[in-house]
Amino acid sequence: MPEKKSNEEGGAFCGEAVIAEFEALTRDAAAVQRETLRRILSENAGTEYLRGRGLAGRTDAASFRACVPLATHADVEPYIARIADGDASAVLTAVPITSISLSSGTTQGKRKYLPFNQELVKSTMQIYRTSYAFRNRAFPVEDGKALQFIYGSRQFTTKGGLTATTATTNVYRSEEFMPTMRAIQSQVCSPDAVIFGPDFAQSLYCHLLCGLLFADEVRIVSATFAHSVVLAFQTFERVWEEICADIRAGALSPTRVTAPAVRKAVSALLAAPNPALADEVARRCAALSNWYGVIPALFPNARYVHGIMTGSMEHYVKKLRHYAGGLPLVAAEYGASEGWVGANVEPETPPESATFTVLPNIGYFEFIPLKASDGGAAAADTSFAEAEPVGLTEVTVGEHYEVVMTTFAGLYRYRLGDVVKVAGFYNSTPKLKFVCRRNLMLTINIDKNSEHDLQLAVDSAAKILAAEKLEVVDYSSHADVSRDPGHYVVFWELNADGNDDVLQSCCDELDRAFMDPGYVGSRKASAIGPLELRVLQRGTFQKVLRHYLSHGAPVSQFKSPRCVGRNNAGVLQILSGNVVKVFFSAAYD
Repeated sequence: MPEKKSNEEGGAFCGEAVIAEFEALTRDAAAVQRETLRRILSENAGTEYLRGRGLAGRTDAASFRACVPLATHADVEPYIARIADGDASAVLTAVPITSISLSSGTTQGKRKYLPFNQELVKSTMQIYRTSYAFRNRAFPVEDGKALQFIYGSRQFTTKGGLTATTATTNVYRSEEFMPTMRAIQSQVCSPDAVIFGPDFAQSLYCHLLCGLLFADEVRIVSATFAHSVVLAFQTFERVWEEICADIRAGALSPTRVTAPAVRKAVSALLAAPNPALADEVARRCAALSNWYGVIPALFPNARYVHGIMTGSMEHYVKKLRHYAGGLPLVAAEYGASEGWVGANVEPETPPESATFTVLPNIGYFEFIPLKASDGGAAAADTSFAEAEPVGLTEVTVGEHYEVVMTTFAGLYRYRLGDVVKVAGFYNSTPKLKFVCRRNLMLTINIDKNSEHDLQLAVDSAAKILAAEKLEVVDYSSHADVSRDPGHYVVFWELNADGNDDVLQSCCDELDRAFMDPGYVGSRKASAIGPLELRVLQRGTFQKVLRHYLSHGAPVSQFKSPRCVGRNNAGVLQILSGNVVKVFFSAAYD
């Protein structure tokens, strides 16, 4: 998107101008895609990767598709490894890659190395501005701050001298981040020392404290993922009295916050005792019933809560809605560590129905049509037969696809592994609904149940809990093939103890709710054993989070692993070691 200098240099932000630019981009998305591909291929024509595939400087889509094959991360991993080890030649991009982004590793058990460059910073700022322009049209914000539960992750230097950290941290550390946040009324409450603090628990405590110090100025409450907002207010339930004590005394707790740089930065904000604010926070907390509406109670001028709420984050929407009271929940943009895909330009849509409109100039996009392997209609919960990829404007409403992206950072025809459904079009560019990760499967033999299928099964069984005022705090699963026949294991952490009869009913319903024909047939034939529900000690998923943090994973990208394989032995050990009750399904007896 062309950037208006007045938006950046003068600090002003004109949302309607950004929307007008977006309208122009999406009016003829096919032409924008052709130009985007031409730019990517012409700028990188001399790279080893493209020369080796015989593209010979051609920049048209037909030549590109004919010469360059579809790729997975395994295909490009050797090239990225060479760059990380110090190969400064034009391996993937003409302009040398200066940073490496790390995926979270919470879904596959292994963190991926990905190229990161200034073009990704530009596309990030573009998508932030675009989404904010539409959000601000729906929920106008002026002269405020954002309580952002964001956390920089640890970084290290690769063998070749490149900085390696998460994509979000690469963005947070860019020169453009803070000016853009100020321009779009999303200036954070917390100092940089808190965002980049060495200890997650201390940073979270300080985010809450800083938010309260600026309570009347907070207009937006946000995090990268919905899980981080839920975790923040679950923590607040436990520590609010300590935070009030700090505000009352005008001094930070010596036990809660020990990191010198964090103490210094937050102490400068705390400055002096403020018993009036402490009393007001305590009064508002005392007036709440089961913490319903705590966010608007503490931050009365907040307009909405913002974060990624789709995919594996959809489970947390119910709890987030509880904390948000009547505040709107707005799903954030759609992207991955590899790059961005689309913006939420319909922010008033509930997160469960959110769609993401593809920005046609931030990359070149293709879509692999997915059909049920039995020849039936496309569905997210089946194994797929693949057809040849189609272009951005060639997709069909109602159909399912896997996303393929070509980026300015050196990924060419890269299979993202995301399954999306085309919900419609905005002008000539598609609106995508995220369905699931394609490679997260519960499978034992001919059965194939996706992350989405697991979520539907958990939601169905959780309805039984609701009558008992119980809820599933978090969940995961495992295909246990340690004995024959293999069977599904579902791990549940609940907010309180449940009656055994109720939990047995939940176990039966979980088993029945997996509708995949391969699973149903295998259960009836006893080729798959009864589903096992393992109820966990409260706090188990906090142990899982700490496990990932101890291995360098970033809290800002943390996603509870929904399907734990044998390659993720550490997490499986934590889950299995914290079981308090076990139930086996009688659904097929």
